[in-house]
Amino acid sequence: MGKKLRGKKKTFEKNFITFGGIFLLCLFAICFFTNNSLSSLNVDVEELKTKVRTQQESNQGLSMKINELASLENVNEVANNTGLAYNNSNIRIVNSR
Repeated sequence: MGKKLRGKKKTFEKNFITFGGIFLLCLFAICFFTNNSLSSLNVDVEELKTKVRTQQESNQGLSMKINELASLENVNEVANNTGLAYNNSNIRIVNSR
């Protein structure tokens, strides 16, 4: 009876080691591919951050250009060049509510 129990133990141990090894191998493969895809996503995120930063700088430059073109000196210059007159008394301020 002792020999049968030992044979079952050895079979159980072999199966346990085999399935444990397969499990660890699969776990390693999953970790590897997950890490690879995470690295790829990080590269994409950094590229998008660079594009956003570039667009924000462009927007700031355009905003400054708009403010420059809308300045009172520029409006007077354009009015004088086109033969128009800037009459401050004709300007009405409308409050929107």
